[in-house]
Amino acid sequence: MAKEIRTRYAPSPTGHLHIGGARTALFNYLFAKHHGGSFIVRIEDTDQTRNKENADEEQMKNLKWLGVTWEEGTDVGGPYGPYRQTERLDIYRKYIDQLLAEGKAYYCYATKEELDAEREEQLARGETPRILEKHRHVTDEQRAQYEAEGRVPSIHFLVQDDREYIVNDLIRGQVTFNSNEMGDFVICRPDGIPTYNFAVVVDDYLMKISHVIRGEEHLSNTPRQLMIYEAFGWEAPDFAHLALILNQDGKKMSKRDESILQFIEQYRDLGFLPEAIVNFLVLLGWSPGGEEEIFLIEDLIKLFSMDRVNKSPAVFDATKMNWMNNFYLKRQPLDMITDMCVPHLQKAGFIEETLSAEKLEWVRSIVGLYQEQMSYCAQIVPLAALFFLDEVVYDEEATLVLKEPQLPEVLASFVKHLSAQDAYNVDVIKAVLKDVQKETGHKGKALFMPVRVGATGQAHGRDLAETLYLLGREKVIARAQQVIANGQ
Repeated sequence: MAKEIRTRYAPSPTGHLHIGGARTALFNYLFAKHHGGSFIVRIEDTDQTRNKENADEEQMKNLKWLGVTWEEGTDVGGPYGPYRQTERLDIYRKYIDQLLAEGKAYYCYATKEELDAEREEQLARGETPRILEKHRHVTDEQRAQYEAEGRVPSIHFLVQDDREYIVNDLIRGQVTFNSNEMGDFVICRPDGIPTYNFAVVVDDYLMKISHVIRGEEHLSNTPRQLMIYEAFGWEAPDFAHLALILNQDGKKMSKRDESILQFIEQYRDLGFLPEAIVNFLVLLGWSPGGEEEIFLIEDLIKLFSMDRVNKSPAVFDATKMNWMNNFYLKRQPLDMITDMCVPHLQKAGFIEETLSAEKLEWVRSIVGLYQEQMSYCAQIVPLAALFFLDEVVYDEEATLVLKEPQLPEVLASFVKHLSAQDAYNVDVIKAVLKDVQKETGHKGKALFMPVRVGATGQAHGRDLAETLYLLGREKVIARAQQVIANGQ
């Protein structure tokens, strides 16, 4: 590629960083980095009614958490700023005035109600909705009358009839649009704020964006943007429109769909790792070829190319997401995972806000017991609850074990031998279990399951000796004695 590669991610500050937006940002970032180019973050905040305070800062914070960085943006500046649209209104006005002066745009005094009514009439007649010719040519007398009525005009782009606009999409190939199917469109609202289709063209041109990589919902906007490029005599960037992300039912994902966690912040709060999220999201619609599925971001930069981006929708598989995060969790230092788990245990009320060195080491050992099992760090709460709750909660299979005839004998022998020990550690516990086997004749499940159920309330779990050691001798004996006393 001869020209300098410059891509951008341009979110609106209307909420949290969505997984679809994060994927778009990642694809732009990886494409730019692969070609030694620049990645820009620009804030498109002209829709004042939907903007939320600090939403852009939160989105950028989560992008950085994912490992995505940029050369230019609202926080780092750059040679083509400002990088926030509401700070660029004077720039837009200059280009809007140029189109007005050249007769390529016009003031439209029609009210929203009038335009909506005309649109409904056209639809009822089976016609493609278009702004009517009468709104293009307003006489001086009509203008004076409208302004006397207090009407403030919007500015519309004048679309030429019978024109074909071809989008050479890097993912979808050639897509053709006819101008007769679109009609004139608003480029500046009555309040002086430009619309998306106008502002994005001016910004992308002035910021020298070479490739626009975005979601397929923007494909229908592209011919209107090509019209604006043409009106100014500007070269348009290359376009690539990413396929949708579907839910596991194969339907378009809605932000109201509660079957899938949809925002990066939710995954971060649950204790997912950024490396796993990046790995998972990039594989939603892109394939490196081969069977390998685990890639660090450095690997992805080397491998990424647009010709391996799929034009078919990608399905968000939450099970695979959990598997991938488990893969990364298992390979992290225990101290790091403990630091991620502690806040969840504190929030559950299991441990104090300030921990002694001894208590922290105990918690660390518990986390180590479950590190191989966790899909994300918030799972430490249900997994490790048995260590923190006073009352034993028996799962369904455990209640069946409580009814086994050998249980009282096994637990009584276990309590006797454990109470007789001077020391208490994993090796002592293993020796006690052997003593119980010799005394009772029970072994395997007939031995271990009654002990596990009596101490934990669970029929299955992590290493039995380690579990009993971390529970503590007093708690283990007390729970076993309670089961015996209850006649279980």
